[in-house]
Amino acid sequence: MYHQATFDEPIVIDIKGRRTLKIPHENEGYKAQVPEEMRRETIGIGDREEFSVIRHFVKLSEMNFGADTGFYPLGSCTMKYNPKINDEIASLDGFRMIHPLQDSSEVQGALKLMYELSELLKKITGMDEITLQPLAGAGGEFTGLSIVRAYFECKKELDTRREVVVPDSAHGSNPASSHMAGFDVVQVPSTSDGTVDIEKFKEAVTERTAAFMITNPNTLGIFEDKIVEMADYAHSKGALLYYDGANLNGIMTKTTPAKMGFDIVHLNLHKTFSTPHGGGGPGAGPVGVVEKLKDFLPYPLVTFDGEKYSNDYIPPKTIGKVASFYGNFGVLVRAWTYIKMMGEEGLRDACENAVLNSNYMRKKIQEFMPVPGKTIKKHEFVASSVGSGMPKAGDIAKHLIDNGVHAPTIYFPLIVPEALMIEPTESATKEEMDLFIETVRQSLKVSHEMFEKEPVNLKVTRIDDVDASKNPKPTLRMVRKEQKEALQQII
Repeated sequence: MYHQATFDEPIVIDIKGRRTLKIPHENEGYKAQVPEEMRRETIGIGDREEFSVIRHFVKLSEMNFGADTGFYPLGSCTMKYNPKINDEIASLDGFRMIHPLQDSSEVQGALKLMYELSELLKKITGMDEITLQPLAGAGGEFTGLSIVRAYFECKKELDTRREVVVPDSAHGSNPASSHMAGFDVVQVPSTSDGTVDIEKFKEAVTERTAAFMITNPNTLGIFEDKIVEMADYAHSKGALLYYDGANLNGIMTKTTPAKMGFDIVHLNLHKTFSTPHGGGGPGAGPVGVVEKLKDFLPYPLVTFDGEKYSNDYIPPKTIGKVASFYGNFGVLVRAWTYIKMMGEEGLRDACENAVLNSNYMRKKIQEFMPVPGKTIKKHEFVASSVGSGMPKAGDIAKHLIDNGVHAPTIYFPLIVPEALMIEPTESATKEEMDLFIETVRQSLKVSHEMFEKEPVNLKVTRIDDVDASKNPKPTLRMVRKEQKEALQQII
């Protein structure tokens, strides 16, 4: 029986402690150096001993779950193991201690790494040029779509090309980024086999289309086998093709977005190339483009003249900066380390094992739960808990975590009812996959009454999802205010 480590741990500001550190001369005139309007006497967090703080965060970590803890099958997230050598290299003083305002002559090693990473990503994607600036996948999308906008503005076609076409299986960030870039979104339906309806696609792509945006393999883990036909048709209408690189792990080294006909690519280094997820970042979403779009990339770009590296090249039609300085440099170091360590053969093995693991799990789960779309999947697949006596996807997820197994992505993609989106990655062992499969199988035998109680083995029990959505309390200040108001009503 699984039981999560549980501590009655207070929040950090409520930890009782005493001050153990004194700053020399701290009361002697330091206020004079701080403008009066910026001074404050307290930051709301009292003094704590170092060991109290360390114990607090270690206990929280023991109550948490991560890629170092176990199998993490979140679909479309590629939660692969993050090799510790990545962190070791990123922690070298030559990378860790540099300042972004140092002269380029003093950071040649860092610039060389960025240049090499760009060249490696160009080879992996088939693109002609890469920017490393975007700070995440969604940031990469917005950067890419800003390039689309600038391209058609330069051609004086922006007034007519107002639409971005996306499939109904698209990641939610695709239409969001399109709207942010000023485009209208046109959605194309999928067929029963889980791929884009080619006839509906041709109806949707017109002279008003600026770009067709798709991930391949798609979010059902299915390779869009008509992608070249779609690319040719979109290009015949004057549109650009945008590749959402979230699912690159399923085709890496086997093909490239360039071979499929794409003009713009964004990558998620924190997925495909093993840099950490979590906490809202840090991430990195490099964007690659074909030759005709190079001049629109954000600046600066790292260049090499045969003798030295520079970070001051500004493309002539640049969309401007999308991040400060080098972007998330520590993430770039980790991705470079991973690619250099793996080599082309290692990346091919990673892709093949990710696809093998996905189809192993798909075959086993298909024995007791429907898996829509074409049979053979790539890196992920989507099961559907729809049918007589089937529990809801949310209930299955809570049963999994109550038994020490991380849940998959649920209720996405939206075109699959009661969706469980499962991506084991190449990091999963057969034992971990078998445990997941068996736990899902056992969830089908759990009573409705028991589902309403789960989880029971965790620190946090079942919450009211509806109330949490309607009345979110994302900050401690909101919680304390509510507690204070409730106390006043009692008094």
